[in-house]
Amino acid sequence: MIKQYSKLIFLTIIFTFYNFSFLKGHPLSDELADLVEKLSPSVVNVFTVQKPKPQANNQMPFDNIPPQFRDFFKNFPPGFPFGPQQQQPNQPEQERPQALGSGFVIDPSGYIVTNNHVIEQSKEIKVKFQDETELEAKLIGTDKLTDLALLKVEPEKPLAYVNFANSDLARVGHSVIAIGNPFGLGGTVTSGIISAFNRDINAGPYDSFIQTDASINRGNSGGPLFNLEGEVLGINTAIFSPTGGSVGIGFSIPSNLARPIIEQLKKFGKTQRGWLGVRIQEITPDIAKSLGLKNEEGVLISMVNPGEPAEKGGLRAGDVILEFNGKKIKDVKSLQRTVADSIVESKASVKVWRDKKVKSFTVKLGELEKFNETAKDEKKESDEVQTNEIELDEIGLRFAGLNNETRQQYSISKNVIGVVITAVKRDSFASKAGLNVGAVISQISQKNVKKPEEAKKIFEDALKKGAESVLLQVFENDFSRFLILKLK
Repeated sequence: MIKQYSKLIFLTIIFTFYNFSFLKGHPLSDELADLVEKLSPSVVNVFTVQKPKPQANNQMPFDNIPPQFRDFFKNFPPGFPFGPQQQQPNQPEQERPQALGSGFVIDPSGYIVTNNHVIEQSKEIKVKFQDETELEAKLIGTDKLTDLALLKVEPEKPLAYVNFANSDLARVGHSVIAIGNPFGLGGTVTSGIISAFNRDINAGPYDSFIQTDASINRGNSGGPLFNLEGEVLGINTAIFSPTGGSVGIGFSIPSNLARPIIEQLKKFGKTQRGWLGVRIQEITPDIAKSLGLKNEEGVLISMVNPGEPAEKGGLRAGDVILEFNGKKIKDVKSLQRTVADSIVESKASVKVWRDKKVKSFTVKLGELEKFNETAKDEKKESDEVQTNEIELDEIGLRFAGLNNETRQQYSISKNVIGVVITAVKRDSFASKAGLNVGAVISQISQKNVKKPEEAKKIFEDALKKGAESVLLQVFENDFSRFLILKLK
């Protein structure tokens, strides 16, 4: 009996030792409490006075976000956890204070980071600190594309602040701490781990969220997600919630994505993103095969905007961007973020795949925001052609040239050049490729076409050579895309 107890005690000691070894590097309970105590003064509650909205306008920020994510963006008055207060019948909507979210101090002089949707449409912004001090905040700048906002308060003494972490060093399974203002309750601490990286929830073109199971709810918006070194790893922004409450799936903007945006807002009051001036799409296996690529890495240029940096630098539709400033491009998101992070008016080196060869170009980047502000309505006049329809029965396609009549009939802009599809045969190669009446074929096998005769010759040459497929550039509703038309 004594031997059995001795053996049990020995195993307990070994098991305990193993657990402490496994947890090496993670704080014990008191150490975690000390860390939270140190960080909490830098986290603030954000209060705003909203501008009255017309009753007919019930749109929330981020209308393009799937419904299961939208609950996180609803506004809550203090102490009311289940939705906005409803106005009494026949009474006009009044301005009222609302505890909308959270934020954190990044500079002792009073700069505070939060979400754009927290302060959007606000008339007045206030922040409340852990010691119940309230200060009015000035809006320095916002960025809707990443849902970030920078505020500034004027404190009487330097504020407690936190630094950003290098989010690229974080790994799935690392412990994290969220501090925020859920449901207007004030400073609340939750903990968990990093569940995944690079989550895309269709909130914007630069989606690359950190997913965490640390409990975050409505009101945590704009609050920090800390690592165990006390650095801000992400900014809590959204949750997946069929029920409206936390189900252990939350999303944070990575610090490495947020930091340069915050620096630009602090310096310029707005963002300044690099601009290439192209429309792009993913590479499919069929497209890769038709272009002679070994895999689907890279991004296909479906359209080059006239007069924009890409065109001036020599890029053209049908090129596949493989590298940008020495960084390999794997997909659309990586190119969008890499270009956006580049310095405006800097010269970027671009490697593309063209005619089954790698070619290098230098492009002087523009500014995305300036392009959006000064987008031109002028359309280049295209050469109008008068021609009869041409039909290719082998493909199941009938097409005609573009002139005033066909442009008006199919609502085609004057800057679109090519041949318009006037008929598609049922169960044909063209039908299976997804071609539709009214679409414009602008390129065939990376060759520009303006007249039906040109398109007919390229198609017939491909059929004579026994080609399995051809690559088409097609415009529909002024939107360009590439697709594969199989010939066998």
